[in-house]
Amino acid sequence: MNLDDLEHFRQLDPGNLLQRIDALPTQVEAAWALGQSLRLPGTFRNAAHVLIAGRDDSAIAGDFARTVALPESRLPITLWQTGDLPAWVNAQTLVIAISFSGETRETVALAEAALTRGAPVLAITTGGRLAALPGATVWAFPAEGDSRTALGWLSLLTLAALAKLGCVEDKTADVAEAVSALRMQQESLRAESPVMRNPAKRMAGQLLDRNAVLFVTDDLAPAGRYWQSKINQFAKAWAQCLPLSEAGHAQAGTLFPEAMADRTLTLFLRRSQSSPDSDAVRMHFLTSGFGTDFINAVGESRLAQLLTLAHYGDYVAYYLAICYEVEPDRAMDG
Repeated sequence: MNLDDLEHFRQLDPGNLLQRIDALPTQVEAAWALGQSLRLPGTFRNAAHVLIAGRDDSAIAGDFARTVALPESRLPITLWQTGDLPAWVNAQTLVIAISFSGETRETVALAEAALTRGAPVLAITTGGRLAALPGATVWAFPAEGDSRTALGWLSLLTLAALAKLGCVEDKTADVAEAVSALRMQQESLRAESPVMRNPAKRMAGQLLDRNAVLFVTDDLAPAGRYWQSKINQFAKAWAQCLPLSEAGHAQAGTLFPEAMADRTLTLFLRRSQSSPDSDAVRMHFLTSGFGTDFINAVGESRLAQLLTLAHYGDYVAYYLAICYEVEPDRAMDG
């Protein structure tokens, strides 16, 4: 296992997933710029409720935008991850349907049902059946790969739509800060950065042959779910995410099976400064025999903190795949 052997990376990653991971800062910039050039019908501002619909990666991306918007939103924003349309959706509910391919069965079905009820629908997608729905407003974007590396497109276009609705103030300054923070952090995380100066490579080494339990500050919870998904998808490894508000349940379950303690790494995803709550939970796991560590977000805005944590997770999951000698870009069958 040599995480500085870039030729070995190319052998295990023929589709060059790493290049798409590297491109997140540029993707965030491009997505926000595209969102500023796109238009929404004026009637969308009559909405009294916003429902963000998506599955898997699309749902996580939608939750990034929702989490950024909620503290100041004039409208309630609900994340919905099933194909069954809630009974309360009506003509005053704006449905934002997110699907990278436009072929996600549950999302397409929900958008169709919403249109039948007279609800306005905004489709954020690269095409497919979702983009072809009669009556839907479509925000299409160009992208390579698939939803696993489309966080920037999916989350920033959703946030741009929320800003155009007047749910939140213009986030251009926050986007600029996030892009700057991503690029600054990326200098030490890229594959060209050697192990001794690359904390993501060293974190992948810590996770090797261990289950990852991710505790995340509640208002940054989507970043924890993103980490879990990338460890699952890229490294084909187990991980689970718990918001810090649920840590008490986890602490109560640390006695058995005893053999799991040295096979588990509890990793705390948090803001740039620790909190008494996270420090107390970490100390409990440390004194119970579990390995622990933490990752600090970068930036002042919630958007920058979410995106820098997520990008860090991309690199850790990718390097963990290399450690396991699996192709990180290969989707599992089934």
